[in-house]
Amino acid sequence: MKTLIAIFMLAGLVVVSGCWSTQESTQGGIAPVNEEFSITVPSTTTIKQGEQAAITVTLNRGAFFKRDVQLDLKADGIAILPTEILVKASDKPDVKVQLTVAKIAAIGDYRVSVTGTPSSGKAASTVFIVKVIAQ
Repeated sequence: MKTLIAIFMLAGLVVVSGCWSTQESTQGGIAPVNEEFSITVPSTTTIKQGEQAAITVTLNRGAFFKRDVQLDLKADGIAILPTEILVKASDKPDVKVQLTVAKIAAIGDYRVSVTGTPSSGKAASTVFIVKVIAQ
């Protein structure tokens, strides 16, 4: 009997602690929490006119997020390659992107937007700044 009471008390503690937390899934029904993702980019990157730099875009997956994500990168005034990247659910979360600044690019700040669209669910987006400086 003491063992049975201890089991019920332990089960009560697990539920109260939130270890088995759930939420309503975007696909219907109840799903474990962390069925989401976010995108990490550098806050700023400095590049001289006429030069290139590689940056890393990281897809942060929640513990239960198992979907492919299409990343789309856009910027005005600087070149980005690739502009579209499909990150499969089984891929590593880090992708390299090449930024190229023309020799005649104006000195200043350029906004680069990154949008991640999963195969199902909500999209996420972020922006980072590329500072173009003189050669």
